[in-house]
Amino acid sequence: MRGHIVKRYKDSYTIVLNLGTDPATGKRKQQWISVKGTKRAAEKRLAELLHQLDNGIFTKPGKTTLANYLEKWLRDCCWSNLAPRTAEGYENIVWRHLIPSLGQIHLTQLKPEHLQHVYSEKLAIGLSHRTVRYIHVTLHKALRDAVKLGIIFRNPADAVEPPKVQRHEMHTMNESDIHIFLEFAKSTPYYALFYLVLFTGMRRSELLALRWSDIDLILCQLSVTRALHQLRDGSLIFRQPKTAKGCRLISLSPSTAIVLRQHREQQEKTRQVLGLTLTDDYLVFCKVDGKPLLPNTVSHAWTKLARRTGLKGIRLHDARHTHASLMLKQGVHPKIVQERLGHASIQITLDTYSHVAPGLQQAAANRFDDIVLPENQDNSENETKEILR
Repeated sequence: MRGHIVKRYKDSYTIVLNLGTDPATGKRKQQWISVKGTKRAAEKRLAELLHQLDNGIFTKPGKTTLANYLEKWLRDCCWSNLAPRTAEGYENIVWRHLIPSLGQIHLTQLKPEHLQHVYSEKLAIGLSHRTVRYIHVTLHKALRDAVKLGIIFRNPADAVEPPKVQRHEMHTMNESDIHIFLEFAKSTPYYALFYLVLFTGMRRSELLALRWSDIDLILCQLSVTRALHQLRDGSLIFRQPKTAKGCRLISLSPSTAIVLRQHREQQEKTRQVLGLTLTDDYLVFCKVDGKPLLPNTVSHAWTKLARRTGLKGIRLHDARHTHASLMLKQGVHPKIVQERLGHASIQITLDTYSHVAPGLQQAAANRFDDIVLPENQDNSENETKEILR
C-alpha cells in the first residue's frame, strides 16, 4: 500500500505515505502528514499526494519555502520560455519585493491574507498602484505554474484583489504639433525614424529592428517581424513580437514612402564613402557603422527635440498614441487601427483610446441623421440652433 489514512482526533487525520526503502539502511521510509477536517478532505489530500509521487514532484511539507520555489521558477520557467526582457521584469519583482516580503513562508502555507498584507504595506510606503499590481501579476503567474505542476493545488493569489491601476492622462500631438515637430526634426539624424513612428504608430523596438528587406517602397508597405531589446547588462537582442498580432503588414502613406526612399539614398551615399554596399539585411535605422541604435538614445533625442518645439511631456511612445487617436478621429475603423498598432485584440485598442469615443459617438449620430433624413438636414440644423438659444 502506497499510502493510508489514520484517524487521530474528532476532526483530525494523519496520512501515512510509503516512500520506499532507504538504500543505505534498508529501512522503510514513511512521511506522516496531518490533515484537519473530514475524512473526505483527508482522502482528497491523499489522492493529491499520490499524484505528486506518481509524477515525481512530491516535496516534503514545510521543506520548500516561497523563496526556494521562486528561484527555481525563474530558472526553469521564465528564462527558458519567455522573452529576456519579460524574464528580467519578473526577476526584478521577485528579488526586490516577493522574496524579501514573503520568501520565508513555506509554499504550502502561503495564504491570501499574506498577500493582501504585503500589498497594503507596499502601497503605504509609496509604491504606485501599477507597481503593486505588477507584483501581484508576477506572483499569480508563479503560483499558477506551481498549480500546473501539481506542487500546490490552489492559487492563493486567486482570492486577492490587486489594486486598480490609475490611468494617467494620455498626451498626444495635434496636426499642427506634428508639422512643427517634423520641421525641427529635419536637422537631426532621426528625421526618418520620427516620421515613421508618427505615420505608422510602430513601437520603438520594432522600428529599431527594421531591415530594408522588410520594406516594399513600390507597394508602399512594410512587414513587422521582429523587435530590438536592450537587456540590463547592455546587450542587444532581436526577438519576434510577443503575440501573433505583433507580426503584421503596415501600409505606408505616399509621403512616408518618399521619406524612406530619401533616407535609403542617403544611407547608400554614406556606405559608398566607406567603400561598402547597402544590402537588404541592413538596418533601416542604425549607426554609421551599421550597428543598432540604442533604444534609450533614441528616446532621449525625441525628448530633447520635443522640449525645443514646446511639446514638453510628449514622449516617444506618445507618437504611437498620436497616430491611433488621429486615425480614430478621422473615422478609421478601430479594427484597422488595432491591426496597424499590433494590439493582441481590438478590446485593447478600444480600452486604450476610449477618450476618443465621445467624439466618435457624436459623429456617428450626426452621420445617421445625414443618411436617414438628408432632406431635413437644413431644417434640423436650424431647429437645433433655436433650441440651444
